[in-house]
Formats: sequence, structure tokens, C-alpha cells
Amino acid sequence: MTGLTQRLGSFVIDLRLEDVPADALRTAKTGFTDCFAVMIAGQRDDVSGLVDRAMASSDRAEQASIIPTGAKRNVEDAALINGVSAHVLDYDDVTLDGHPSAVLVPAILAQAEASGSSGAEMLLAYVAGYEVWAELLVREPTPLHQKGWHPTALRGTVAAAAACARLRGLTAKQTATAMAISASMAGGLVANFGTLTKCFQVGRAAQSGVLAARLAQAGLTGSPDALEHPSGFLAATSPLGQADLNRVFDSARREWHLSRQGLNIKRYPICYATHRAIDAAIDLADDNDLTSANVAKIRVFTGEMQMVMLRNERPRTGFEAKFSMPFAMASAIVERKVGLAQLTDAFVLRPDVQSLFSKVSYELTKETLDGSAFAPEESVEVVTTSGKTLHSDTIKFAKGSHQRPLTQEELREKFDDCLGDQFDRKVKTNTFDRLSNLERLNTAADLITLG
Repeated sequence: MTGLTQRLGSFVIDLRLEDVPADALRTAKTGFTDCFAVMIAGQRDDVSGLVDRAMASSDRAEQASIIPTGAKRNVEDAALINGVSAHVLDYDDVTLDGHPSAVLVPAILAQAEASGSSGAEMLLAYVAGYEVWAELLVREPTPLHQKGWHPTALRGTVAAAAACARLRGLTAKQTATAMAISASMAGGLVANFGTLTKCFQVGRAAQSGVLAARLAQAGLTGSPDALEHPSGFLAATSPLGQADLNRVFDSARREWHLSRQGLNIKRYPICYATHRAIDAAIDLADDNDLTSANVAKIRVFTGEMQMVMLRNERPRTGFEAKFSMPFAMASAIVERKVGLAQLTDAFVLRPDVQSLFSKVSYELTKETLDGSAFAPEESVEVVTTSGKTLHSDTIKFAKGSHQRPLTQEELREKFDDCLGDQFDRKVKTNTFDRLSNLERLNTAADLITLG
């Protein structure tokens, strides 16, 4: 009997659009649409240009576009730069203990443009990559964050390789080899959260997936059991050495992870570990007219693993603030929102924002949601300067989550906001509609040229 690596290779190349449940396809298109918009917003950040300038792009015939400028780079570099843009704002979707679309969409766009792939092929590549990512996740009982691994950069690399192998038309054996190659390219550290390296890790995962598929097609070899071997990917990255290396993957009887776990679309451009607490704090602030002046204490009931990620207690920059629960609470109370306008150095350094940081404390739980590093539920308690104690509702699912999804109108509002003033209403509408009907596009080029 063949093992996980080989079986996943067969699954990826055998996948057909009619095999995928309708709700899973809708979720995949939502992820593609949201990530495309976030990528355009992120491209305006200086780090995307920094990485672009630092990369020595080759003049190979295979080329792909930087979104949204259309500037041409080699396929791997385009995936890297677009991946950096997709994650730099921390506004991209979340599930599978990571950020699937921020890796998959840049890799797929780059490879699809070079390969002349259709929208339907891109959609299938996304589904294949997501499902491979999920199959790696279900074999590990402990969040990778606990060991200091950045799960997106690890599992995302293998998932992107699977997606790109699909677009390249590789055989099942070559696809398994692409995943084996990518398993040796995966890496990323939680210690780099709150720095520019975090988004680079995500872009690098997309780039490595593209490169691994190309190398597999060229004839580079890899272990046929690189994922499940006792010295392979799952075992090597397992925080407590408890990865299930023997769980059988049966494509005929498997569940569709896209249907069960879906995607959590972010309302706030900040680490998802803060989102339920932000929802709770905004509700309290709105209902009780809270300001920085009338708040004496803020207590957040959250998870231990979340606070490992939220390492910045007194942020001084917008980047540091993305991984700061005190900032999340301060912004929620001072502005009643946490948006792109609040994730600036100037806002973070405002005295009324800084004054609240020292007032935030925590009550932590070791418990986590199934398949997640997050606590089962969260709430916020505020003590006012008059001595009154206010309690929020207990929140299990953030607005925008798979369980509490954004409406199509709310998704479009975020899309339009991300594209910003550089695009007119017609361009925004046409691009959103194309992405919403991804399976009908003739080629990836129909997305590259906005309008």
C-alpha cells in the first residue's frame, strides 16, 4: 500500500471540478477574491518594493506579473513578491492553523499566468492545495506554534507545491516528488512575528511551491514517503513527536476540509488571535461610551498559545501593533475599530492609545479549539474609573469566520477598500465579478489586467 505522499500525489492530479462540493467551491472563490484584494492593498506597503528590488530576477521566458502593476518577473519571484503583499497587512484569511490563501493565491496566479491556465484550473489548484494542507494538519495534535514554527510557512510550502504541480500538468509521481522537494524547503519562525520577515516567510512558501513543482518536472528526485517517513516532514516538525504517521488517506472516503473548516475572512488587519477580543471590546465601548479617559482596567480572557503569538505588550510601530493584544484593546476603545488607518506608527504612538497598554491584563487558558491554537472562546472585562465592572458577551466565533461569514456586500466593501482610490468603481466591480465567477475565466490574464 502506498503512503500519504504518493496518495496525495494521485489525489491532486485526479481531482475534477465535478468532484468538489458546491459549498467548497464557493469558499475557494471567496478566499481567492479576498486575497486578491488584500494583495493589492499590501502592494502599496514599502516592503513589497523592498523585496522586489532585492531579488535578482532572471530573464527566463517563463514570466508572471506583479499584482496590480503588471510588471513582469520570473515566475518564482512573482509568487514571492505577491505573497509578501498578500500577508504584509495581516488582513488575509485564516484557517488550518494558518493563512492558506496568502500562500496559495500568489503561487497559483504566477504559475497559472505562465502556464496559460484557465480560471477553472486555478480554482481546482486552490482546492487541491487547501486539501493537502488540511491533510497535513489533521495528523498533528499539537499546534506548531508551540515549538516556534510558523505553520503557514511550513504546511503552505507543501500545499503550494501541490497546487503548482496541478497547474503544470505533472503526473501523480511527479506531484508527490514536488511535495517531497518542497518539504525540504519549508521553514519559518514565530519569533519573527511582528517584523517584515513574517510576510517574507509566507511569500517564500509560495515561491518555494512554484520552484518545487518546476524542479520535479525537470527531473529532480525526492523521497516517495517524504511526508510520512519517521524522519520526514510530519515527524520532524511535530512539537511533541506525536504526529500520526500511519493514518490512511483514502480519497474516495475522505471528508472535504473546505466544506467542514472553510475560511475565516478577517475584518481587522491584525493577527487573528485578537479578533474575538476586538469584537467584544468594540461592543463594550459602543454600549457604554468608553474612552481612554474613563477606562481603569481591561481584562482579556483568552488562550496561552495566542499570547505566544501576541508578543508585543508595548508596540511602537504599526508592524509591532499587529501582534499586540494591548494595542487591539486600545484601538477598539479609542476608535471603535481596528482598520488600515489605525495600523500606522503615528496612531500607535498617540498618547491616548499608549496610555491604555499598561491597563491590559489577561486570564489565560491552556484549552484550544480542535485544529487550532486558539482558546475555545473569549471575552473582555472593563473596569471604569468610576469603579463599574463591565462584562462582554462570551464570543466563540469572530464575525467573518466560517461560522459567522461576511455577507457578499460586506466582502465587497472590504474588497473596494483594499483596492483603494487608485481604481475606479467600474474596475472594482468588474474585478470582483470576475473573481466571483473564477471558473468561467478563459485564462489567468483576465485577472492580471484589472478593468
